[in-house]
Amino acid sequence: MKAKKSLGQNFLKDQVILKKIVELGKINNNDIVLEIGPGTGNLTEQILKKNPYKVIVVEKDQNLSEILKKKFGGKLDVINEDILNCYKNFKFNTPLKVFGNLPYNISTKILISFIQLDNLSKYYEKFIFIFQKEVAERIIASVNSKNYGRLSIMTSWKMNKSKIIDIDPKFFYPKPKVWSSLITLDPKMKFQDLNKAKNLEHITNIFFNQRRKMIKNPMKQLFSNFEETAKKLNLDLKLRPQNLSKDKYIEICKIYEDLN
Repeated sequence: MKAKKSLGQNFLKDQVILKKIVELGKINNNDIVLEIGPGTGNLTEQILKKNPYKVIVVEKDQNLSEILKKKFGGKLDVINEDILNCYKNFKFNTPLKVFGNLPYNISTKILISFIQLDNLSKYYEKFIFIFQKEVAERIIASVNSKNYGRLSIMTSWKMNKSKIIDIDPKFFYPKPKVWSSLITLDPKMKFQDLNKAKNLEHITNIFFNQRRKMIKNPMKQLFSNFEETAKKLNLDLKLRPQNLSKDKYIEICKIYEDLN
């Protein structure tokens, strides 16, 4: 099966890594599993061996969707759709375990879309995703590090995250030019509530668009009384965006929401 570059297709073929990914999910026969971008079904095959209650796969490529239907028959539900158009539809009484070798070109959009869902932990138990290594480093980055930014803050707001392994390009077909990383993401039962998740995304975008500059500039952009707001937040306006913790950004967001 020829991969489509336009869909960011790189199929993971190494059986050892595929089995490791499935083991991370600790799948049992009561589980509902969602797989994003199953491709030719290499990971799907390993998931089915664990005998979950239900398996749903979302595959945008119509040809691959037909192949999956023929290969696995009635063992799974194949949805021929873009995950970004249907991610809101999976609401079951049992929280889902989600697997995905995500297309590089939309991986961050997929992640942010799930984070922005209401009742995330009600509908999702675990995400086991493969990202481009560079993106993975931004997801797991800690405050005061060079990779820390919007993605780190948005993810850690609602999820506990852990990098498992880096994956050599040779284990994919076609072989990508970059390394990948396997990450687990566990939705938090408790987190600081905001009126809209998009507000936190908006604020972190403003700050990290000027990541080399002092936070005085983005604060000025967000608040007419920025100096007073900074005092209220106990913020040094000479700091850089990467120096502020996730909790501090949420504090900023709460004040922003009160004013808008």
